[in-house]
Amino acid sequence: MTQKEITEDIRCAVETLRKGGLILYPTDTVWGIGCDATNEDAVRRVFALKQRADSKAMLCLVDSPDRLQCYARGIPDVAWDLIEYAERPLTLILDGAVNLAPSLVAEDGSVGLRVTRESISHELCYRFQKAVVSTSANISGEPSPAIFSEIDPAIVQGVDYVMRSRQNDTRPSRPSQIVRLKVDGEFKVLRP
Repeated sequence: MTQKEITEDIRCAVETLRKGGLILYPTDTVWGIGCDATNEDAVRRVFALKQRADSKAMLCLVDSPDRLQCYARGIPDVAWDLIEYAERPLTLILDGAVNLAPSLVAEDGSVGLRVTRESISHELCYRFQKAVVSTSANISGEPSPAIFSEIDPAIVQGVDYVMRSRQNDTRPSRPSQIVRLKVDGEFKVLRP
């Protein structure tokens, strides 16, 4: 795709998010289903599409470390070092979730957030100016699709906009590392 086509693809995805729609998009890990992380109706549509229990939390992508502070209170200083030095995508489970759709917040008040550095998802989050839900583009319990062609047709048909960017990319991808980080700085690696 040309840069102009990528820019238009991102514009259409952002417009869909602003209208409360669901998108299928390439992330810094696997293909994801996304929506406005502050829109409860949109988040509930994602749960329904994935056939996933509401009790299983979904994470959100943001474009910068600064934006994390919009969605979690009391982020410990070690978080900034973990983000800066992470060699691959890193999801932080943080306490004090705020300004998000209620069904994204775990019972203990935590939320999973990741700063994306991948060009398409980063630009999407930057242009949207809010957190974007990022959950693997699969029916709950099925394998996460590593490439676009592995996505179940029911997922493709269940979203409002399918991004064209990176659909032909067949490079293998890996899920993010997951670290549970407490307000006092104590942390536990949940997925190395």
